[in-house]
Amino acid sequence: MNIAEVSGGKDKTRGDASPARGDTPTHQTSPRRGYFDVVMVLFVSFLLLSNIGATKLVGLGDLIVDGGAILFPLTYILGDVLAEVYGFTSARRAIFMGFIISALASLVFWAVAALPPAAEYTNQAAFEAVLGVVPRFFIASLAGYIVGQLLNAWVLTRIKDRWGDRHLWARLIGSSIVGEAADTTIFCVTAWVGVVSWGTIVNLTVVGFLWKVAVEIVLLPVTYAVIGVVKKHESAS
Repeated sequence: MNIAEVSGGKDKTRGDASPARGDTPTHQTSPRRGYFDVVMVLFVSFLLLSNIGATKLVGLGDLIVDGGAILFPLTYILGDVLAEVYGFTSARRAIFMGFIISALASLVFWAVAALPPAAEYTNQAAFEAVLGVVPRFFIASLAGYIVGQLLNAWVLTRIKDRWGDRHLWARLIGSSIVGEAADTTIFCVTAWVGVVSWGTIVNLTVVGFLWKVAVEIVLLPVTYAVIGVVKKHESAS
């Protein structure tokens, strides 16, 4: 065997030792997004449903509440979860998202109501009564919402900064009292002044506020459980 044959031959041992590219699969795990998006979607959904329900006044004996009082307290519970687990900045992001979506929904409802109904459509008046946009209600709802929710998140995080993770019940209830008081007062006064008597406005404000805070207190164990699950999940991510 001459030198040329040796030098021209292939080193099969070295070539076979190198695995072909792609023979060994690589597993890339994308980072977990956590529960923030889920909580935010629920938060915005309950807000939209509450805004629609608020167009009806419900009489419970001598007490008067708006239909939004059924679901609206849950937005504060979810707001508490966002602020407690993710902090004020993330909670504020969800609050502004709710503001934008609520405004967009109102504009869409207004535009649809303004379009001429088909000859076969006989529910135009009902549609306008439920989903039609009354400017003062639109302003009252968004103003009360943005002030109340921001106060709720701010108070909760400030109490947490002062006391740490202790006394969760105090910051949940304390923040809700401040936020719900501002929200309910702004909405009721702005929406109903000049439309109903001041006695009815006071009734709506006080009963609505007490109802929402009562729901928050009754559901406190649920809020504790949800916060615990979300915190555990996020810490494991």
